[in-house]
Amino acid sequence: MSKKILGGREKVKAAVVQASPVFMDKGRTIEKACALIREAGRNHAELIAFSEAFIPAYPAYYTVGYETPPHEWTDYMIALQENSLVIPSEDTRILGEAARDAGAYVVIGCNELDDRPGSQTVYNTLLFIDKDGQVMGRHRKTMPTYTERLYWGMGDASDIRVFDTDIGRIGGLICWENHMTLIRAAMIHRGEEFHIAVWPGNWKRGEKHLLDADTSPGGALCNLQSLIKVHAFEAGAFVLSGCGYLDSDDFPEKWHYLRDGDHINYDWARGGSSIVSPAGRYLAEPNFEKDAILYAECHANQIKAVKAVFDSLGHYSRWDIAQLSLREGPWEPETEMKNASLHIPDLPAHELKRLSEEYEISMENLESLLDEIGRTKIN
Repeated sequence: MSKKILGGREKVKAAVVQASPVFMDKGRTIEKACALIREAGRNHAELIAFSEAFIPAYPAYYTVGYETPPHEWTDYMIALQENSLVIPSEDTRILGEAARDAGAYVVIGCNELDDRPGSQTVYNTLLFIDKDGQVMGRHRKTMPTYTERLYWGMGDASDIRVFDTDIGRIGGLICWENHMTLIRAAMIHRGEEFHIAVWPGNWKRGEKHLLDADTSPGGALCNLQSLIKVHAFEAGAFVLSGCGYLDSDDFPEKWHYLRDGDHINYDWARGGSSIVSPAGRYLAEPNFEKDAILYAECHANQIKAVKAVFDSLGHYSRWDIAQLSLREGPWEPETEMKNASLHIPDLPAHELKRLSEEYEISMENLESLLDEIGRTKIN
């Protein structure tokens, strides 16, 4: 049996969509995403990635806190829930139609509303759709960053996975998850060939605000640019890095009061998306244009050449020295109580006889009672 790289393909054309959402408007943002997916498909892209929380926008541009006017906070948090995706749903079906029309795999950042009955928790999620329009799976961000914790719950290890497709093995992490060394190592160990890394912008430390846009050549002041190159080399994978973009004209009229208020900073959402080869070199350099689609041809031989000198899953590993342990099961709020938790130790025959006489119960009835509540054997 031959070993297949990129599903046995010589090359795959990949695309990163750098576009602005219609802020906090799920329907119009999905409509825009579908048009961009179909456009990339017409340009023969077979893998299409969007930025973090593209649907219906990255909520943490709004810096809510204890001093936020209560009506602002309430309106915004309700709108976030109402404009988040449930997976699967009619919304994912619509996105799937666009993926099928494009004949491409689509990975898109979204706010996801928990599908557990009774929960209204929102997660920062990557949605994976195959070229037939079917949902392959999702990945929820395991650790929201800083004020993101006001908006999002924490994911678990149940969806730290890589999808094996006919164009290669596709995985992805969200923003600073890519700096969580063990989580990133788990993705590498799953043999990804395409790594989707998504972000809300390309930033630097600001003067007036904590974050300002870094649109310098290569956006090199932002740590994400170094990170994606390192990951590409360590994984021997192509990295599709999607950065967020947002302008004042992307806010519907109902949100103008928020846009013009004192509790929002989206100035740093000015793109910076790129595509990186397994050698850690840009195939598509950081871009700071609005509504741009970046393309790159990804060749299987680029993976083979890098793996020949550095293979973190083979000759450049020492599993005898260090290994990664990952809890893969999901966390659930309810578990079934097993009889084993009520187990009574085995009793010798003389102790059983003593209990029978002391409590004036027949041996037969005593054995039956003990068996019912968990004791499995009488010596």
